[in-house]
Amino acid sequence: MSFVARDFTLDDCPAWDEFVYAHPHGSPFHLQAWRQTIEESFGYRSCYTLVVEGGRVRGVLPMFLVKNILVRKALISSPFAVYGGILADSPETARALYDHVRERGESLGVQYIELRNAHPGQCVASPNISRYVTFTQKIGPNEEAILDSIPRKTRYMVRKALKHNYTSATTRAPDAFEGLYSQNLRRLGTPSFPHRYFTSVLKNFGNMADIREFRLGGHLVAAVLSFYFRERVLPYYGASDPSYNSFSPNNFMYFDLMRWAGSNGFQVFDFGRSKKNLSGSYDFKVHWGMEERLLPYEMILVRRKTLPNFSPANPVYQLPIRVWQHVPLPVTRAVGPFLIRLVP
Repeated sequence: MSFVARDFTLDDCPAWDEFVYAHPHGSPFHLQAWRQTIEESFGYRSCYTLVVEGGRVRGVLPMFLVKNILVRKALISSPFAVYGGILADSPETARALYDHVRERGESLGVQYIELRNAHPGQCVASPNISRYVTFTQKIGPNEEAILDSIPRKTRYMVRKALKHNYTSATTRAPDAFEGLYSQNLRRLGTPSFPHRYFTSVLKNFGNMADIREFRLGGHLVAAVLSFYFRERVLPYYGASDPSYNSFSPNNFMYFDLMRWAGSNGFQVFDFGRSKKNLSGSYDFKVHWGMEERLLPYEMILVRRKTLPNFSPANPVYQLPIRVWQHVPLPVTRAVGPFLIRLVP
């Protein structure tokens, strides 16, 4: 049986999301809420594709056309997302979506097509990008069981943090979080996100996203923006005040989120993506003893002859990163949103 992929229309929204929720590899970044967020925040053109047979969705592929001076022109599934790629109910459906996006890429004259697959079952061709891993941990309502699952050294840091008088609260106002997060990004040499991005995430995802703030003596010392999808909690953007490092705010923040999520019916803590063996984020996550899994990203070269590498680990970007780390914070917050669009 042959399947025909077609372009998405707004009338497909309910059926699209229903399929994503039901698919074992579905993620928040496959939902229509992510399409709305990326369109509103960055103006990228969505090129969503699906396969429908007999009025039933058989497969979906969220895709955005990104054009700028750095990537030139590319189709990405999905910008600023750690997961993306094809969701299909059969290899034949997946092949139809794959062939459709390749034809679209050729007709648009893109340099490459990027599929940020989370699982090998999403792949149609062989994965050819192996620089990223993700970390996950099963959780439940037993706080002590969660604590016991953490390796000894990190467990010690968590217990130490628990002795301090932290207070936590959830909010849908991103201003305080954004201020703290932009400081962390500058230390990493990474541009800031636009304010409208965080407000758009919270608006479009509703109760599937929030910000959790952590304070000591009334001072904001850590904050995390998380997604809640089916049985998973995904702490997606986290930040802390380095002047409070002796109080282990990061350890408290993530453990507190884990125990809250476990007591509220969530079963998996998804620590998200890191560059394999090449980042402080990777080192931090490794010490939590979670399951580490390679992300099988696919790059389909169209006009390019070699695989692109826009990762901060690329030596080409080391000097700009070091320069950015010394730019005054008000400047990075003003200019960053224009630069971040170059590296989706």
